[in-house]
Amino acid sequence: MIRAFLSSRNIEHKVINVKILYVTTIGGTMRFFRTLARELIEDGHTFEIAANTKTSPVRPEYYEMDCQVHNISCSRSPLSKNNFKAYKQLKKLIDENEYDIVHCHTPVAAMLTRLAARRARKKGTKVIYTAHGFHFYKGAPKKNWLIYFPIEWFCAFFTDVLININKDDYKFATKHIKAKKVEYVPGVGIDTSLFKRDWKAGARIREELGIPNDAKLLLSVGEINENKNHKCVINAIENLDVYYIIAGKGPKDKELQALIDAKGMTERVKLLGFRSDVADLYSAADAFVFPSFREGLPVSVMEAMATGLPVVCSKIRGSIDLVDYNGGEHFDPHSSESCKKALETLLLRDLEPIGEYNKQKVCEFNYETVNKKMKEIYFGGA
Repeated sequence: MIRAFLSSRNIEHKVINVKILYVTTIGGTMRFFRTLARELIEDGHTFEIAANTKTSPVRPEYYEMDCQVHNISCSRSPLSKNNFKAYKQLKKLIDENEYDIVHCHTPVAAMLTRLAARRARKKGTKVIYTAHGFHFYKGAPKKNWLIYFPIEWFCAFFTDVLININKDDYKFATKHIKAKKVEYVPGVGIDTSLFKRDWKAGARIREELGIPNDAKLLLSVGEINENKNHKCVINAIENLDVYYIIAGKGPKDKELQALIDAKGMTERVKLLGFRSDVADLYSAADAFVFPSFREGLPVSVMEAMATGLPVVCSKIRGSIDLVDYNGGEHFDPHSSESCKKALETLLLRDLEPIGEYNKQKVCEFNYETVNKKMKEIYFGGA
């Protein structure tokens, strides 16, 4: 199905007019793939999207690029009845449109897509799945292993390429999940040019929030939920002379604010809610703190690194791919005392060279590197 030609010297390999479908559970997930989509369209390929756009819309940029967007009734809950409807919608869409490549993301959408694309795959459609962090991993709850591992193991038989974005998952997949091919790609890519230290913007943020210029300011960015584990940091800094701001919102907002109030830390710890100026927040901070229990490859850590911030993060897969001793400190996310020691150790170090090191290292994960690798996976075997 993929149309290709070779130059007369049989050196250049060029693929033309490839029809690609991206499938995610909700439309908002597509925010990670804008640069790749734009490059593919500029190269002459057709790029379409299938996702639940009513729950979470696709960004306007895709419509501006003339991407066709198909709404499907997909739900994040594996047991939702809507997923039966979504399966039928996907099967009809894939069978009728003869895509060259179907690339799926997020667990539920990926399961439905790989089952729905079985007939198309026999006709030549290449089915690709990017696992943005398996739900089963060392230390994961047993129910995660009982539910998600069998699904991934079974669906791998209908997968031409399984992509992992961290080295732990890649190592596991090569041994235990029998996809036709397993690849490692360092994340979804980041535009490092968008995250540069702006001292004026940082000073403005500090003034807005009432944080002294000479105070040490810690920052976290992300949804406020159980997994993000901000409570660990709040407990850790109770007796440290630092300020802490958290950008994001979520189901644990009120619980986290109650903890801050109970500890009498309202002047030093602030929940900022959703912010559209996160680049300025990075510029205001002295260090970035990432206490999650589980991640694939955290984008916010990469953004902080690109800005030139040292990072204190939980010692989990994905985070350890990004942050080594030269770039910060690790801690046990189940222990506030471990977090406190990591913060104390970092704040005794010279922060400037740590930040400079991170600015260089994060280039390994930028969108140029990732997009080049993705194109090799799409077209290398054509």
